[in-house]
Amino acid sequence: MHKKIMLQGTGSSVGKSVLTAGLCRIFSQDGYKVAPFKSQNMALNSFVDEDGKEMSKAQVIQAEAANTTPKAFMNPILLKPTGDNNSSQVILEGIPFKNMQAKEYYKNNPLFREIIVRNYNILKENFEIGVIEGAGSPAEINFRKNDIVNMGMAEIADSNVILVADVERGGVFASIFGTLMLLDKADRDRIKGYILNKFRGDTSLLIEGVSLLEEKLKSNNLNVPCLGILPYIDLDLENEDSYNFSPKDEKAKKDLNIAVINFEKLSNSTDFTSLLVYEDVNLTYINSKEQLTGDFDLIILPGSKNAIYDYTLIEARKITQGIVDYINKGTPVVAIHSGFQMLGKAIKDLKQVESSFIKAETLGILNMTTNMKEKKYTKQVTKTLTNCTGILEGFDGITVSGCEIHQGVTTGEDSKFSVTGEDNFALICKDNIIGTYIHGLFNSPKFTRKFLNKLRSKKGLEPILDYVNMETHQETELKKLAKLMRLNLDLKKIYEILK
Repeated sequence: MHKKIMLQGTGSSVGKSVLTAGLCRIFSQDGYKVAPFKSQNMALNSFVDEDGKEMSKAQVIQAEAANTTPKAFMNPILLKPTGDNNSSQVILEGIPFKNMQAKEYYKNNPLFREIIVRNYNILKENFEIGVIEGAGSPAEINFRKNDIVNMGMAEIADSNVILVADVERGGVFASIFGTLMLLDKADRDRIKGYILNKFRGDTSLLIEGVSLLEEKLKSNNLNVPCLGILPYIDLDLENEDSYNFSPKDEKAKKDLNIAVINFEKLSNSTDFTSLLVYEDVNLTYINSKEQLTGDFDLIILPGSKNAIYDYTLIEARKITQGIVDYINKGTPVVAIHSGFQMLGKAIKDLKQVESSFIKAETLGILNMTTNMKEKKYTKQVTKTLTNCTGILEGFDGITVSGCEIHQGVTTGEDSKFSVTGEDNFALICKDNIIGTYIHGLFNSPKFTRKFLNKLRSKKGLEPILDYVNMETHQETELKKLAKLMRLNLDLKKIYEILK
């Protein structure tokens, strides 16, 4: 018999995604066949499943926490903000549907609800437990009528709900009480408890507040107990999305200093943040040409959901000139997806597939041009490097894995610099430039350590022989999360809430 439980939050970024992953791991450890589900996710960090379908990276991590294969049905609606007229690319069941603004999106509510029901039924038929994640807050009462991700989703699945609140933000008791009081009775009755998350300090200091809140809830005929207080934990798991990505300029002293061009519509930030698990790496996020005056060992041009728009911005800020200056003095550059496209002569979007911008004359460092197409290329890739020259000399035989997610088709003479044994742009290396359409390149441990050692060698530093296996690293972090939750949550009560 299928059972389910749902985590909703008092607001965004309170920890729902991480705690969903933690519950998935706990239920899996206890012998259940479990899977995550998020009906609608707004995120720019995405992944391609084994069927070539696109889904949010958060549900991928949750599926891996559940010890099951990530599949697009776990995230049937993915919204990828384009930054163009407040519109988003709508991905339905892993396949691009169309770009839509909010009003048009809400008009399609019956279609989306049908899709959600169909995909949750897949989970229901194949798994003993579903752990459902909401989005934002259920107390956004102006959206309740069309809601398909919070109480609307709880209604679809007929699920009980646990409310997650962030202590670190302050006002935690008001956020819990206010959320409950704003809900209609039918929705309020679904909430069977709450979790206080991200607490720093002595837990006993919160106990009085919990007791006082319980009294106020009971005076309003509400029995919503505290299910536990989770201390703040610095987990090294990938962020849910880069739309809310808030980079900071790290000043820690490390052997390798890497500059990341911080696009306004940056996507797939995990392409470079994965480097932070290496102790010799420091990332600095570049928002102006002045910030590129440092002594950087590598420049990364990441992906963007709106390549032409972001290129015009970095050109206006003269960041492009700084990039050219670094390239001319021999500094290695890794350009991924949109960043790779920007190294060519032009990006054209004549049919306005990605946005309302039609064309940009770009850096011209590589002899190639990109044309945006209506078809989106989504596939998992594994490539063995061959005929490597330039910064990748000596990399022959190294295997890299990841996924391609792009609507740009790139053509031009510089495809001859391919190091994947094919005449294409999956991965090329020309002198000090690496360009690729492979997301997750730095998750390939042998490639990454060897490449970082190349950068160390250029500085006269000794190589580091140990490399980080990202799968093992994530597994360690998930076990740490599950242990923390077991120690601090009332799991007996949580199992009772499963419906």
